[in-house]
Amino acid sequence: MIPDDFSAAMILATLAGLSVPAGGALALAEKWVPKSYDEGLRHFLVAFGGGALISAIALVLVPEGSDRLPAMWAVGLFGLGGLVFLMVDRALARRGSHAAQFLAMLLDYLPEAMALGALLTGALDVAILMAALIALQNLPEGFNAFREMRESGMSSGRVMVLFLFMVPVGPAAAALGMLVLEGMPEVLGAVMMFSSGGILYLLFQDVAPQVPLKHSWVPPIGAVAGFMLGLAGHLMTG
Repeated sequence: MIPDDFSAAMILATLAGLSVPAGGALALAEKWVPKSYDEGLRHFLVAFGGGALISAIALVLVPEGSDRLPAMWAVGLFGLGGLVFLMVDRALARRGSHAAQFLAMLLDYLPEAMALGALLTGALDVAILMAALIALQNLPEGFNAFREMRESGMSSGRVMVLFLFMVPVGPAAAALGMLVLEGMPEVLGAVMMFSSGGILYLLFQDVAPQVPLKHSWVPPIGAVAGFMLGLAGHLMTG
């Protein structure tokens, strides 16, 4: 391992993680948005975050994860991720907690940060682009998760503190990817496939139902724009 690579991994992952509390700050600033635009903006950002999550599954997590695993294991782990998060979601519902957006953000952010660390050993330019895309995905996801958790009863201050604690989680995951998982592609692939199944379950169970808005075409365009973000990154990295 080259020390400069490790420093770069920590810096890139930290910058990507800072977009989580930045998304929360954007939700706090929402009170200055005129009420006539507030509902449309919220639905757009929920849909944009959903589109970004779908792009992460379709263009990063499943392709990269399945390349590292036998087909049967890849399919099984994908299904296991969905089943585990069905049980997690039901347990949270029984407790009256609503944290689907937060869980989906974590399931997207952590394996991508691990992959970021693994990529830095041989493709710095690709890793920089991937960090930028993670940051852009985290921003609407942080916004949506902040609103969801605040509406479920948590105070804005507690949610923001939790989001600030999320910032060092990215560098920790990147360090794990660089120091451990770079030489264990099957484990990294398993994490990616499991996370993909969990994200897809949460998207259709909790995220997508929040998107529809009567007599408005803004939310579906938000989903298209979110997927376009992931597609652009996928094509730019070749």
